[in-house]
Amino acid sequence: MSLALTRRRAASALMTAALLVPLAACGGESDSKKNADAGSTAEGSASGAPAADLTVLAAASLTDVFKTAGAAYEKANPGTKVTFSFAGSQELAAQVKQGAPADALVTADTRTMDGLRGDTGSPEIIAKNRLVIATGEGNPDRIESLKDLADPQLKVVLAAPEVPVGRYGKQVLDAQKIVVKPVSQEPNVRAVLSKVELGEADAGIVYKTDAATATDKVDAVEIPDAQNAIADYPAATLKTSEHTAAAAAFVSWLSGPEAQKILQDAGFQKP
Repeated sequence: MSLALTRRRAASALMTAALLVPLAACGGESDSKKNADAGSTAEGSASGAPAADLTVLAAASLTDVFKTAGAAYEKANPGTKVTFSFAGSQELAAQVKQGAPADALVTADTRTMDGLRGDTGSPEIIAKNRLVIATGEGNPDRIESLKDLADPQLKVVLAAPEVPVGRYGKQVLDAQKIVVKPVSQEPNVRAVLSKVELGEADAGIVYKTDAATATDKVDAVEIPDAQNAIADYPAATLKTSEHTAAAAAFVSWLSGPEAQKILQDAGFQKP
């Protein structure tokens, strides 16, 4: 073989190798990207819930516990954001009827939820609650039972009768034939609690879990089981939701072990 031919073949081999190197590099980058994308997809779908920005209408008594639950859900579901709108259940129902953009609803009673059958999916009870009497810190008026609320010298505040906690309160007072003349009737349980916290009322009927959020400002007087009422908290998706699958996944999660622990740690009872 001539020296010239040998040199031409060597040059050709070097050129071929030079062309193959960047192609191999491109192939490696593509495979790496595919693997990274696959890992990202696996992380986002680990819980089985599609990512979405969810708006949840929730009863005022869920304010504190749902902030904790929402953070836990977002952590377990990368790419999902949960925004809550808290109000009295009757206000939430009005918002649903008016077509407020939202994905799920949680009320503090089944009556309100039942009135929205045409607007929601099938509801699931996720928790229960009980009533207590909230008094000023240290219970300065020595309130011991429901009958003490009939004292005309006391400033008692209740929720309005169309509010679930107001209806429950009226139910337990009527059952004991106790007549209370409230100084005001509030639009939700947090407003009742606030009046007692601020000293604008001597006492009010609230949920046990609400009183537990303000132990440095109010005392809670227990109401015996035989005289008490149990509140059910149903959760449901809204038919107007633009994120049906994600909303259903969140509602289902509320009945699962992680959410149930959060609810029960806050004082809610098992459904």
